[in-house]
Amino acid sequence: MRASASPVPANTEEAAHDLQDRLARFARAVFVVTAVIGVASLATHLVTGGDIHGGNPLRHELVHLGALLAALAMWLRCRRTQLTSRTLAILDASFTISICVLYTLLGFTAHASLGVGFTVLLAMTYTLVGRSILVPSSAPRTLWISAIGATPAVVYFMTEGTPASSGDHPSIFVLFSTMWCGFAVFTAAANSRQLYGLRARIREIGKLGQYTLEQKLGEGGMGVVHRATHAMLRRPAAIKLLLDERASEKDRARFEREVQLTSRLRHPNTISIFDYGRTAEGVFYYVMEYLDGLDLDRLVKTTGPLEPARAIHILAQVAGALTEAHALGLIHRDIKPANIILTERVDEPDVVKVVDFGLVRSLEGGTSESVAANVVTGTPLYMSPEAISSPDAIDARTDLYALGAVGYFLLTGEHVFEGGTVLELCSKHLVMEPVPPSTRLGRPVAPDLEAIVLRCLAKDRDARFASAAALRTALLGCADAAKYDASAASQWWRDRQSTTRSAARAGDISTSAPTMAIDLRDRNDAARV
Repeated sequence: MRASASPVPANTEEAAHDLQDRLARFARAVFVVTAVIGVASLATHLVTGGDIHGGNPLRHELVHLGALLAALAMWLRCRRTQLTSRTLAILDASFTISICVLYTLLGFTAHASLGVGFTVLLAMTYTLVGRSILVPSSAPRTLWISAIGATPAVVYFMTEGTPASSGDHPSIFVLFSTMWCGFAVFTAAANSRQLYGLRARIREIGKLGQYTLEQKLGEGGMGVVHRATHAMLRRPAAIKLLLDERASEKDRARFEREVQLTSRLRHPNTISIFDYGRTAEGVFYYVMEYLDGLDLDRLVKTTGPLEPARAIHILAQVAGALTEAHALGLIHRDIKPANIILTERVDEPDVVKVVDFGLVRSLEGGTSESVAANVVTGTPLYMSPEAISSPDAIDARTDLYALGAVGYFLLTGEHVFEGGTVLELCSKHLVMEPVPPSTRLGRPVAPDLEAIVLRCLAKDRDARFASAAALRTALLGCADAAKYDASAASQWWRDRQSTTRSAARAGDISTSAPTMAIDLRDRNDAARV
């Protein structure tokens, strides 16, 4: 693989930031080496009592001070605001060459001696080899920078020599020092070739076709999600990869089914799938739209219970996404706050995206497209009674129960039922009536909205809404639906943009309410996120 001749891996913000950070480290190392040379020079002077500077000590000290200040200035500048890749490349070359010139001037302003000659050689070598290790650079670029930087040292040895310390054969030291300079130049170029090529190979590993993997967004029980960018379109995306070392054959089948079924959905409130496939190593992945927002679980935990109008606006969008899925014969089976992402568009705040169709089941596919019979799959906090008692006979209304539980959470900030164990939670869903949201809050809630939520949470699925479309119509018919203020929601996003988005990017995709697969035959619980 041929490495590019550019001084940085790619013309991206990440590459420029990395180059600037490494240049700061390089400048700091040069500052330390220069300071050590000064201390060693001073110690030699104190021990021997002689004049190590020769005929012009003032110039020697000024050159030494100049090298220290140049390294310090470069170090401090690279720790400040981000520079462009082009500016950093210019600074890299000019600083390296300038430091090598200053080290050579230290030799010109001191007595020609074996000690001074070795000091110039070592300082120049440390600079060139240190740069090749710390600063990402192609071999050709390192070669010409190092060659220019070493040239003044070669001139110094050819003109000054070391007659005071090299005995009757000063030419031998001149030859040795010149060869050493060449060795330093080619060693630096070889280092850059090896290290830069390794960086290029690592970048290739981080690519899936036209997509380059970037920031890791989260990791679950069997999958990891990365932010990625398309090479040509420069469009951000999210890529989910199946972790083979954690996945069973059933997990692989579920992962593949998730993308195949989700890709059939076109509703604007359902996450879009762009592509899917397998890597050369056989790792299954799929590419979906990148959602720069936060899930409803984090929203409520960050801001508390929502205003009824905003809750209605969100729930109606989820109901719309479920309407399409149900019309295609698909049941989500894992509707919960963590699987509902809230984001925004330029023209519309509070845009909902329903994600994670890993447990989706086809109403026409029988148990072959689902988990085994007698196995309950879902999230206990949002699981319908029939999903617990008859998991092989559920229909679309099980999603409406879960959406009612989500609505309850949005309005109260608490779950419908709490329990110390999974079995306790399941038993409450089966037999216990939910406390009305107004009672839980200790203040009135719009009667029509409260009635809708409680109807969704009915134990008898025939008592719930007949369809997601009917639920959406009822939500939009609430008196508070007309009170949704889009301008206020836009202001909310502006006020909280940096905090909520950074939290969403830094968080783990796993939640405190994990998806469970519960085998009712032997009562063994197996968590699957």
